[in-house]
Amino acid sequence: MSQDIEREKEIAKGRRAAASYPVPPADLINALRAEHEGWVTETVEAFGELTLVVPREAIAEVCAHLKTAPGFEFDMLSDLTGVDRGPEEEPRFEVNYQLFSTKRFHRLRLKVLLNQEDTRVPSVTGVWRTANWHERETFDMFGVIFEGHPDLRRILLPDDWQGHALRKDFPLRGYEPYSLT
Repeated sequence: MSQDIEREKEIAKGRRAAASYPVPPADLINALRAEHEGWVTETVEAFGELTLVVPREAIAEVCAHLKTAPGFEFDMLSDLTGVDRGPEEEPRFEVNYQLFSTKRFHRLRLKVLLNQEDTRVPSVTGVWRTANWHERETFDMFGVIFEGHPDLRRILLPDDWQGHALRKDFPLRGYEPYSLT
């Protein structure tokens, strides 16, 4: 019981320390840009969150670096999902990676922008094993192809399903034979 109390005190102390500087610290992002200038094409800060737009070719390298480099240590991929901005938007698709550092209590979002004609992006399953299921779901729902994925197949919809259900141009009632009418 006393071990649990001590652990809770350590966690609370770490949260207070983490809250005393921006999440993640701007100097770390500047260090990332200085080390690898082509890795970050844009930085967006809104609602207390930081998003780094990363070129598709570099996403696996950026993720591996952010996971292991001292000062970053984003050791948890908390979510990976796709976004369809609509057929009239260019680039049409986004892949968002939500990272978390369990050591420093930092959060960071990485974003890769994809054109409608080429929805390929390198897989990050070699960095985080949990990316396996997230990438399969994003493939199934949005049609994003993760190159190098060990088992890229549908995860939620039947194998013979036509199309990708979360794309904005997908019919609301689906295609035949799955239509409700």
